[in-house]
Amino acid sequence: MATEAQGAGDGGLVFHPMDQFMVKPLFGAGEVGFFTLTNVTLWMALTVAAIFALLVLGTAGRATIPSRTQSIAELAYDFVRKMVEDVAGKDGLVFFPYIMTLFLFILFANVLGLLPMAFTTTSHIAVTAVLAMMVFLTVTIVGFVRHGAGFLSLFWVSSAPLPLRPVLALIEVISYFVRPVSHSIRLAGNMMAGHAVVKVFAAFAPMIIISTGIGLLVTPLSILAIATIYALELLVAFIQAYVFTILTCVYLKDALHPHH
Repeated sequence: MATEAQGAGDGGLVFHPMDQFMVKPLFGAGEVGFFTLTNVTLWMALTVAAIFALLVLGTAGRATIPSRTQSIAELAYDFVRKMVEDVAGKDGLVFFPYIMTLFLFILFANVLGLLPMAFTTTSHIAVTAVLAMMVFLTVTIVGFVRHGAGFLSLFWVSSAPLPLRPVLALIEVISYFVRPVSHSIRLAGNMMAGHAVVKVFAAFAPMIIISTGIGLLVTPLSILAIATIYALELLVAFIQAYVFTILTCVYLKDALHPHH
């Protein structure tokens, strides 16, 4: 999280909402290299550990009457499986483990990032871009493997008037290659924006210490705003994981059934 301090000259509050997104080494204070263990590494590892605890440890008993943890795991399984089947079709279920992994990784990374002093890995475009490129390459490879050159029919709108088809084909090609950009920026931008807003309101909460006049009004309003936005961020954490996953299913459907 960003650090706040009283200004040396005027006693004001100095805060930096974007400092919470800085990548820092876990050990020492040197530069971040390719193999440096950072706060991103730590929180990605914690995300994987949380998923392991839910899906492996939480369902180890395989009880007929499931525990709360097993019930949550089963609900997540059924939710994602139904999403894949409804959007991509039954032949898309072969990719269910991959899509389930994507959904849970993004969801847990988003939620863990809301913990105090945590680091939100999905707020970094470097992380979301890798996830989006993995989806893009997987979908493209699957499309060509299954259909060969017939996959290119995805870009040819046969239902449109013939003179418009070349123009629409160009638009389709551009939109196809823009997919990983929009896919990654949407997730990173939403997570970063929400956390930055929370940090801005959090910076005004200690004003009651600095100024008993205006602070008596600003501090309670800031705390109320923080609580409201925090609740909204919990919802956004799920929605963004859902949006990323369902778009993956839509792209997969295009690869499995490219004809317009």
